[in-house]
Amino acid sequence: MPFIEDIKDEARKDKKRIILPEATEVRILKATEKIGKEGFAQVILIGKKEEILKVAKENEIDISSAEIIDPDECDKTELYTNKLFGLRQRKGLTEKGAMELMKYPIYFGMMMVKEGDADGLVAGAIHSTADVLRPALQIIKTEPGTKIVSSFSLMVVPDCAYGEKGVFAFSDTGINQNPNSEELSEIAISTAKSFECLLGKEAKVAMLSYSTYGSAKADEVSKVSDAMNIVKEKEPGLDIDGEMQLDAAIITSVGEIKAPGSKVAGKANVLIFPNLDSGNIGYKLVERLAKAEAYGPICQGLAKPVNDLSRGCKADDIVGVVAITAVQAQRAEQAQ
Repeated sequence: MPFIEDIKDEARKDKKRIILPEATEVRILKATEKIGKEGFAQVILIGKKEEILKVAKENEIDISSAEIIDPDECDKTELYTNKLFGLRQRKGLTEKGAMELMKYPIYFGMMMVKEGDADGLVAGAIHSTADVLRPALQIIKTEPGTKIVSSFSLMVVPDCAYGEKGVFAFSDTGINQNPNSEELSEIAISTAKSFECLLGKEAKVAMLSYSTYGSAKADEVSKVSDAMNIVKEKEPGLDIDGEMQLDAAIITSVGEIKAPGSKVAGKANVLIFPNLDSGNIGYKLVERLAKAEAYGPICQGLAKPVNDLSRGCKADDIVGVVAITAVQAQRAEQAQ
């Protein structure tokens, strides 16, 4: 069974309420229709009901399974507004400003999640990562003990023997532009835990570089090897190695030559990129050239599940991210 079908089956065991605030976007509505038919989550659309229904009708999309909430008519809008004002007044937000923000579906949706009226939120089909994460950090905030919020993309590569039968986690693909060694170590640990949480498989983490075991000397290389050493101190039981080149990380024959004796080389399923440039380019390159399924960027480190979409996403990508978000919500609930 394909990876994402396993995730959907898990989501069906305890259906969660997931908000899609970009409710007049056709891809979002197509995803809503499919989620309704597959029955693994309850979708909540935010916006003016007549506008949402008009777009759905024009495109012959059935969204009857979804709940539609109009902030202008919701009996909790005043409560959310007051709560938001309380959260942000020390940062200079006025009551009038809070009222204005509540007109934006993403902010309204974040308050629903914050107050427990929904379990997670997915956006980014028509908004930048910054526009999704800003309200998430302002309202949802970080998980206790989290040092850095980061993201990963789950890549499902067809007919691929590498990784976890073609499944990989790539990180960071959406948030941290140029993490230092300490930040990179936290990203690696978080991504390994996310991978194991979602797939139930042991993470094997490769810290990627253009160098393997010091074959090149540069500050960029040292940053990666230093990060790997920090992870080994923090999480001695985690299978991690680096710095290493991509071919050494995923191809056994190359790993045996470039990194002999490594427990990770040739077997890596979690790939940690040295910066956002390489991570973002890498996941999109694999998605397009290898015709891989790409889910995310999935956020990690927030107090409740909020996930970003690529603005180039397809409806099926949205469906997959909603399923992942639902399972994240399940896991968070179980951990409490």
